[in-house]
Amino acid sequence: AMSKSAVRISSDLLSNPLCEQEPSFLEMVTAFDTAMKRMDSFNQEKVGCWRWVSSGLPPSTAQFSSVFPSLNMAVKRREQALQDYRRLQARVEKYEEKERTGPVLAKLHQ
Repeated sequence: AMSKSAVRISSDLLSNPLCEQEPSFLEMVTAFDTAMKRMDSFNQEKVGCWRWVSSGLPPSTAQFSSVFPSLNMAVKRREQALQDYRRLQARVEKYEEKERTGPVLAKLHQ
C-alpha cells in the first residue's frame, strides 16, 4: 500500500506545472517516479513469492507465470518442442516397424 501511495505521489508531482517551468525539477521528479514504479513492481513480486512460501506448498508454474511472464513463455515453448518430439518419434517408430525398402529407409534418415 505504501509503494502504491508513493507511485501516486510521484505521478501527481509529474503533472505539477512547476515541472514545465523548471527542467531540473522535472528531471528529479522523473527519476523519483521511475524509482517508485520499480519499487512497486519489486514489492508486488516479493509479496507474491512470500504468499507461496507462507502457504507451505510448492508453487505451480501457473502461479509463477503471473509474476514471471517470461517463465510462462518458456514453459509453452518447451511443451511445444516436447509435442513435436513425440510426434516425430511416433513417425520414426512407425517407419521402423515397416519393411525396409528404399522409400521407407529414405524417410527414416530425413
